Amino acid sequence: VQLQASGGGLVQAGGSLRLSCAASGRTLSRRGMGWFRQTPGKEREFVAAINWSDGSTDYADSVKGRFTISRDNAKNTVYLQMNSLKPEDTAVYYCAATYRSVATTVRAEYQYWGQGTHVTVSS
Repeated sequence: VQLQASGGGLVQAGGSLRLSCAASGRTLSRRGMGWFRQTPGKEREFVAAINWSDGSTDYADSVKGRFTISRDNAKNTVYLQMNSLKPEDTAVYYCAATYRSVATTVRAEYQYWGQGTHVTVSS
């Protein structure tokens, strides 16, 4: 599975962005999907995840109520809608796929990673 993340950019605080993650090579069928983010000098941290089976989701506390993860299995694409952005959301965002149909918050349980897309939120 090859994952291609896009949609990052520069936005003012309070603004919105929608990230996309398109899969090629193999479908995302039956795979849990997640978004992570990383800033310089820090470990990559969990942001959001979505199950294959029932579409249920999980979010980091820092983004709950502001970010929404969704998936379109027909398009082999996962999205991250980010609203009410804050400067502390500035990071490189990575999408990831796991063999598991149930998504996980644990970075090590994801086998496939996209290349990352930069999100910068100005104050």
